[in-house]
Amino acid sequence: MLRGLYTATAGMITQQRRHDTATQNIVNMNTTGYKQVNSVSRSFPEMLITLVGGDANVPTKRLGKLNTGVFAEESLSMNLQGAIMESGQKSDFAISSNLSVNDPQTGQPVAFDGSGKFVRADGTVIYQPQAYFTVQDAEGNTRYTRDGHFQVTGTGELLSSTGAQVLDNNGQPVVLTGSVDQFKVDEQGRLVDAVTGAPTGVTLGISVIDQPNQLVREGDGNFSLYDQEGAAARIMAAGDNVQIRQGYLEGSNVDASQATVDMNAAYRAYEANQKVVQFYDRSLDKAVNDVGRV
Repeated sequence: MLRGLYTATAGMITQQRRHDTATQNIVNMNTTGYKQVNSVSRSFPEMLITLVGGDANVPTKRLGKLNTGVFAEESLSMNLQGAIMESGQKSDFAISSNLSVNDPQTGQPVAFDGSGKFVRADGTVIYQPQAYFTVQDAEGNTRYTRDGHFQVTGTGELLSSTGAQVLDNNGQPVVLTGSVDQFKVDEQGRLVDAVTGAPTGVTLGISVIDQPNQLVREGDGNFSLYDQEGAAARIMAAGDNVQIRQGYLEGSNVDASQATVDMNAAYRAYEANQKVVQFYDRSLDKAVNDVGRV
């Protein structure tokens, strides 16, 4: 009986976290560059139940398996591109990318699914690379973001919406020598004179993450990338299918209808586990206060 109580309680905790994740997605549907989060649950190992003793010729008898519950293992980000929306602000930028990867075995481009990954026959997962703006926070840490709602300070520094410095392709802060209206950014991220088209020698630092599943959320739309094998960031190359669009912003990639369904499903599953806990509570109360008196 007590084991069933623990199993139901574990289910309640898991569904609560799943509900929180879905709620977070719904709240950030209108957040620039927000990436949807999916909660991943795993089951605890099953236990094999056997009857010990009994018939001398059959010392043990297998009764079946006992599921010991589930737990919320991790939260995974869907790093696919959101909708591109025009803002009309010259200091707003959006990244439009569709990077391809060749299968190491066949040499042919892989076909990514709706979540941006491809699973080979041997179980190896290949993720679609994604491009990000490169910024630097107040502590000097490099961060990556898809939120291109930038602002220009009085000294010409280009800052993100959270106040982080926007870096160029050499890892240096971008500093404009005039107003933002005097500059234009082409599809490769190069800053040119808005009137003459002459290059300024400054290019926005667009980082390509070959393993976006290794990105870690740092809050406010920023991600970090720790030194892990296969998780390096590189500056966008000329052949990459990445375009920078000035005067546009990338919306969130949250599927509103699916997020609502997930939230309601988690709520119903939580209620079901709650009913089980209440049943065990009443059963224990009956056993202690009524049966125990006999």
